[in-house]
Amino acid sequence: MKVILLERVGRLGTIGDEVSVKDGFARNFLLPQGKALRANNANRARFESERDQIEQRNAERRDNAMAVAEAVNGRKITMIRQAGETGVLYGSVSSRDISDALIAENIQVAKSQVDLSLPIKNVGLHNVVLNLHAEVDSSITVNVARSADEAERQAAGEDMTVVSYEDDAPVAEVVEEEADAEAGEEAAAEADEATEEEATA
Repeated sequence: MKVILLERVGRLGTIGDEVSVKDGFARNFLLPQGKALRANNANRARFESERDQIEQRNAERRDNAMAVAEAVNGRKITMIRQAGETGVLYGSVSSRDISDALIAENIQVAKSQVDLSLPIKNVGLHNVVLNLHAEVDSSITVNVARSADEAERQAAGEDMTVVSYEDDAPVAEVVEEEADAEAGEEAAAEADEATEEEATA
């Protein structure tokens, strides 16, 4: 399908360019989001008559995005989540979670502007890009931790995904002792059975 772009779209082109795209991309993204018009004579005439307003609206959106980028670039947000000892989250941190956290700090970033191809599933420091406008992006650090104390230690450079086996040593010894005790009980039971069999024989 051939469309007329109403704003810059990735590597496709910029305002006023006529480009060929896949039908699904046009129907599901470009047209419903007002980023393009079908390329036909009526829409070409409409675009030319409204070009000044379209360019002005785009410039305003870009300026607003740049203001948000200045406020948010390099910012760190902390997300407290439950996770196992190895740092794997029981749930995940999604684009919506990050958007909600920023909105709570009075920074208006839509879920669709958070460039997160897959949800975050591990504790740690995660760099996340925000696509605020076709010509403006920014980045933040998302500190995912099991507690506020852990978040502080993580921000200071400590790796919270490393499992400490020293603390587990006493537990391992107890398990080993229990296993030895069970083996001893089984051996004693087998000896008793053998004695009984000999007595009956």
